[in-house]
Amino acid sequence: MKGCPYDNAVAEATYKIIKTEFVNRRQFDSLEELSRQFHHYVHWYNYIRIHGTLDYLSPIEFKLKHLKKIVLFSVDDPISNINI
Repeated sequence: MKGCPYDNAVAEATYKIIKTEFVNRRQFDSLEELSRQFHHYVHWYNYIRIHGTLDYLSPIEFKLKHLKKIVLFSVDDPISNINI
């Protein structure tokens, strides 16, 4: 279904990234080590890794940049301040 976050294509793309960037050719000695390394990977992926399609920003930086634009726009927009 369009716009559904549980769409199969989105899930498959996410799993492919995890498999190719994180799991490929690695061996973990325990579930605890896997969990700890995965936590570090997710942190790196969201906060540090830059991406060309996101104006060379990390996903978190990109999201915050666009949220600031939305908040500034809604505060400065006189139409949004009208009570209906």
